[in-house]
Parts: sequence; structure tokens; C-alpha cells
Amino acid sequence: QVHLVESGGGLVQAGGSLRLSCAASGSIFSINVMGWYRQAPGNERELVATISGGGRTIYADSVKGRFTISRDNAKNTVYLQMNTLKPEDTAVYYCNAAGRGYGTSIFTSWGQGTQVTVSS
Repeated sequence: QVHLVESGGGLVQAGGSLRLSCAASGSIFSINVMGWYRQAPGNERELVATISGGGRTIYADSVKGRFTISRDNAKNTVYLQMNTLKPEDTAVYYCNAAGRGYGTSIFTSWGQGTQVTVSS
């Protein structure tokens, strides 16, 4: 079983910055992809950014140039630096990790979510 624990959410004014962190723990052999998703009230969960084990990144168009995803493979941790935040970035942000456990098991795990609120 793999657990993801997020931190770093909060309330910030438009134009401000926040940094989210997500640490994975448990029966982990390797993590292929880590990512961030978000869900605003009344909306479906959407991809924000992902990063592969080799460092390849994918971003939603709405956050390109403002958000940066990174990871520390030694710590099984992924980060999301969010700059120039906008009110429309307000959502619950979820961490996701997919990889292999020991033996032949594979996993896809989600964090509990962290609230990001951007005031205008």
C-alpha cells in the first residue's frame, strides 16, 4: 500500500505564490509518474501537471508559464511551484503517483487533497 501526503495549500491573493509538496511512502519499488490534479466545485477533476521519472513534464495550457512541477526521486516527493496565481486556480489539489511495488504489484495512489484558494 502506498500513501501520499500533501502539504502547502492555503489562502493567497491573486498574483501571489504557493508551493505544494507531496511525499509518497509505503511499499514502493519505483515511481514512474507523479502529478498534480485539481478539482473546483462543480467541475470535474483535471490534470495540472505531471512529471516522469526521467523528468519529462506535461502541463495544462491554463498553467503553462506559471506553474513548475519537480520531483526528488530519492525522497519520493513531488512539488508544484505555483506563481502568478489567479482566482480561477482555486480548487482542491490532489497528488497522484503511479509505479511498481515490490514483487509484481503496480499501484496508482491519490493524496487526500489540499485546498488552494486565490482571492481577487
